[in-house]
Amino acid sequence: MAGITADQVAAAGVVGAGGAGFPTHAKLRARADTVIVNAAECEPLLHKDKEILRTRPDAVMEGLGMAMQLLGAKRGIVGIKEKYREVIDTLAGRLSAGMTIAPLTDTYPAGDEFILTYDVTGRVVPPGGLPLDVGVVSINVETALNISASGTRPVTEKFLTIGGAVADPVTLRVPVGISLGECVSAAGGATVPDPNYLIGGVMMGRLEHDPSIPVDKTVGGVIVLPSDHPLVRRRRQSFAQISRIGRSACDQCSFCTELCPRYLLGHPLEPHRTMRSLGFNRTGEVNVAGTAYCCECNLCTLYACPEDLDPKNVCAENKRRIAVRGRTWDNPPFNPRRPALHLAARKAPMGRLMIKLGLRRFSNAGSLNETPLQTDKVCVALKQHVGMPCEPAVSVGAKVAVGDVLARPAVSNGKPSLGAPVHASISGTVTAIEDGLVRIEKE
Repeated sequence: MAGITADQVAAAGVVGAGGAGFPTHAKLRARADTVIVNAAECEPLLHKDKEILRTRPDAVMEGLGMAMQLLGAKRGIVGIKEKYREVIDTLAGRLSAGMTIAPLTDTYPAGDEFILTYDVTGRVVPPGGLPLDVGVVSINVETALNISASGTRPVTEKFLTIGGAVADPVTLRVPVGISLGECVSAAGGATVPDPNYLIGGVMMGRLEHDPSIPVDKTVGGVIVLPSDHPLVRRRRQSFAQISRIGRSACDQCSFCTELCPRYLLGHPLEPHRTMRSLGFNRTGEVNVAGTAYCCECNLCTLYACPEDLDPKNVCAENKRRIAVRGRTWDNPPFNPRRPALHLAARKAPMGRLMIKLGLRRFSNAGSLNETPLQTDKVCVALKQHVGMPCEPAVSVGAKVAVGDVLARPAVSNGKPSLGAPVHASISGTVTAIEDGLVRIEKE
């Protein structure tokens, strides 16, 4: 296995491919004793991580090995749902020294990196902390794949599942910057007249309506739903509506807290207290500091609450207000023994979750189409990662080839800011740089 440097990973533009897009090179400059490949993929109807492992196991395991070398880690673990027996058997014959496979239950949120860290190592990440605080670095399956290639090519393509109300649910291989509408068309098109797009998944994804939105490095899937679907209607509620309904209907049953993954890890987060504050605060201000540790997994809102209220968005609004005020909780109370008592028995079974979400009518399939999807134009975002947007390195009218640098992280005080460069995903001409996008068209 060839070696790699963190600088090469940075130059290739590798970021977390399944979440917020944290620049991977920054993770790999630390020291840790354990690297976890997060293959849990617990968002309903998504399949791209499993499909990458099924079709590219050698490259993913090579990426894991490279990450272990850079971090000085002696242990590498692939956390994957035990139901994917065929994939597990394929990986078992490709394990290098120090690597193991950790079978996971088919539950949500198995892919949360705090839950995953506990499930496969027994270590509890402290409130406000990171897995690195307990000697662990977690990377997505596709991130490991991109690490393995970072010495020879940058990140110019993306794997993502298109599911829900489409004719042919599928996992695609697409150029970064292709439009959402082109991806849906490659899945046979929407089967509803008013398609809505949950980008990233039905639990933690964001709702979009515009099919021209470009796909970036962090998009792991898109679920298409009709306008009258409950998941779409709920995301259209304003916070004023959420607050008013919460004040009038919350009966403090505390189910939201008892099933909260962060609470079960011992963190000082109790969503029912945040809901209570809606009705006992005359100014309408939310003021419960523990909600700063909410991971916004949406389990409280979409699964736990028997009244169909929205504790997640109340917690999220609270987090925003706390951040604006600069409030912190330096030494939060923490009970690391709690997960051993309750966590395993309180996870949400995927089958039950899909029934609750109204998703059983959709095909739960998404085999990979190996043929890369072609397009005549892309819009490559200058910000596809945690940190500041990149600064353009090209100008309108420039001719670019696949892999050419389009933009780099801004330099401040002689050092690049946190970020990762972005590259051309098709060959052509730069026709516009506006609204945070670089537009390339084939000639």
